[in-house]
This record gives sequence, C-alpha cells and structure tokens, in this order.
Amino acid sequence: MAERIVLDTSVVMAWLMPDEVTDATGNLDKWMNSKGAIVPSLWRIELGNSLLVACRRGRISHEQRTTILQVVSRFPVSVDKFTQRQVPGDTLALADKHGLTLYDATYLELAVRTGAGLATYDKALQRAAQAEGILYL
Repeated sequence: MAERIVLDTSVVMAWLMPDEVTDATGNLDKWMNSKGAIVPSLWRIELGNSLLVACRRGRISHEQRTTILQVVSRFPVSVDKFTQRQVPGDTLALADKHGLTLYDATYLELAVRTGAGLATYDKALQRAAQAEGILYL
C-alpha cells in the first residue's frame, strides 16, 4: 500500500459497523494508528449522512451513532483544503472519464493529486483507481 491513504467513507462504515468488520478493516485500524489518512473536505458530511441512513434503517441506534461519531472525531485524518477548488477541472474530468459520481471522484482526485493510495470498497471507484494507476485497498 502507498505511504499515505485517502480514506473513503465506504471503508469507514465497514470498519465501524458491527456487521461489516473484516480482516481488511482490522488491517486498516493498524494503518490508521500508525500513518493516519487524508480525506476530501466532504468526508465528514458523507460519513454523517451514511450514519443518518444507517440509523433510519435500524442498523444502529441514535446512541450508537453518537458513539461512532465520537470515535471518528479521534481518527488521525487530515482534511484536504483544496478539494472544492479541484471540482471545476480535475474532479469533473475524472468523474466523466470513469463514470463516477462527483462525490466519489473527489476521493480519486485527491489520491491522484497527492500520490496517495485509496482505501475504498466501492467497486466503481476501485476500477477507476486501477485505471489511474492508484493503489487501492
């Protein structure tokens, strides 16, 4: 895996949801504790929305959501300050090129721009990362 990683919400949700934990998410825990990660500026909003939906669907309780948000607030993540500046150019171009949503393309753009690896379980994002020569989890 690359020295740094861009952390997609799909991985965080799998890491934190009791019914989705795998060996790979355990390895990510070790990686995060030693290296940290970088995320696009929309990451907290996307994560919050995923937790909102999980709560509405009965996968987690409001109390569990609060606990998860407390855990996430301690993650060693660095929020990219330039995500939104990239949208009119590189991010849209990557979304078009790979058929991604703009949200998913922000993760790919950040990995491309910083030379970081990409931790994602999203299959379309994995294919796009591979096409761009980005290492992914």
